[in-house]
Amino acid sequence: MGNEIKIRFIHELANRFGPLKRLPDSRSLIDIGDELARVYVRYSALHKINKTFYGLREKDLLLLEGRPSYICFLWEGQFEPLLVPYSAFEEVFQIATAASDGQYKVQVFPNRDATELYIAKQGRFNVEAYFGWGALETLASSSANELVPELSHSQIQTLLGAIGAAKKFDIWIPPSDRSGLDYSLTDRFDCRKSLPTGFDPVSNTLKEIDVLWIQRGSNELRALFEVEHSTPIYSGLLRFNDIHLATPQQHPRYSIVANDTRRALFVRQVNRPTFRTSGLNEVCTFLEYADVYGWNNRLNRL
Repeated sequence: MGNEIKIRFIHELANRFGPLKRLPDSRSLIDIGDELARVYVRYSALHKINKTFYGLREKDLLLLEGRPSYICFLWEGQFEPLLVPYSAFEEVFQIATAASDGQYKVQVFPNRDATELYIAKQGRFNVEAYFGWGALETLASSSANELVPELSHSQIQTLLGAIGAAKKFDIWIPPSDRSGLDYSLTDRFDCRKSLPTGFDPVSNTLKEIDVLWIQRGSNELRALFEVEHSTPIYSGLLRFNDIHLATPQQHPRYSIVANDTRRALFVRQVNRPTFRTSGLNEVCTFLEYADVYGWNNRLNRL
């Protein structure tokens, strides 16, 4: 099955972008076009509780540096390929340690709410924006310099609220922030009038979280987002930790949302002993502004 899925992907890659060139001493590294990009193709079976397992060879990752490069994660039943830009995670791998076999162990969790990449001992990262052929098509059409607009804290809140609403969740945004939402970016959505019940010990903390996704018609938290536009990442993690410890019966996703330059800082902070002891480091993801923008655009295309 794995070989068939990889063969179909490589065939489609050639159909879209022309001749392919395999790198010497690797069955997984492929150059497309006239040095348009390099793609590292990895496959995993889809195991129980919706997760995959991959090994990324350290010597293969070194060959991705200094050029447009993508790690393609494939699994059974996938609708679109997941093409993760290596440049977004290069610094994370540089501070990570490969296993004794020379590989970095990673997992992808293709959940209904959002797909996450887990890099062992580094953390979780939202990769929902990286599905599809868009990044490679942008390179091929010579528009690689097209920039994501500079987005404000309120605009990121707006996009996260719109994504959650599209996924049929109730949305909570602090009432004091709602007048600043920018509906020129999205369709208008309604915000929930009250917090879910059952969170008395941390209700004051919960009501200040930038965006909550709540299972419609219930008190179940599905996702919490803290947009760290200028505030310290550590303070957002502390708020998440309080909620995580006070509500062990809930299993939401916690996401720190920030500029890409703060990804490595997130890795260092979320792996502090206090968050490793509480287990927050295993359930908290990093989500970059450009990925929020891309995630919203992908939902609009679908």
